[in-house]
Amino acid sequence: MKRREFLAFGIALVGLAGFVHAADKPDPSGTWKWSITFNDQTRDVTLKLKLDGDKLTGAMLGRDNQETKIDDATFKDGEVAFSVTRERNGQKNTTKYKGKLDGDAIKGTIEMTRDGNTTNRDWNAKREKA
Repeated sequence: MKRREFLAFGIALVGLAGFVHAADKPDPSGTWKWSITFNDQTRDVTLKLKLDGDKLTGAMLGRDNQETKIDDATFKDGEVAFSVTRERNGQKNTTKYKGKLDGDAIKGTIEMTRDGNTTNRDWNAKREKA
């Protein structure tokens, strides 16, 4: 009888260890916020991300809280990458985001191309508490 109890305890312990390990896995899901300054004007930015298995999806909130879907989204080895394409005055502009997840922060770079010129900026987002 004691052998069965010991075996059951061992199985339960292994199951618990697997659960704890899964909970430690980095996950970029949530609402992220940061500010960006252009021409002496600061604008707050909100991004919603959801990781489902290996698939990362999300949307960026723009003016009037209108959502723009993110494209080419990936999350691998703690690295978040995606792009956002917006149209303005008949011109499409794509902005690429790359960053490293560290708890409730993402730090990385934003690559923007406008009028044939590419610029890079730092990106430091904080996860909003649920």
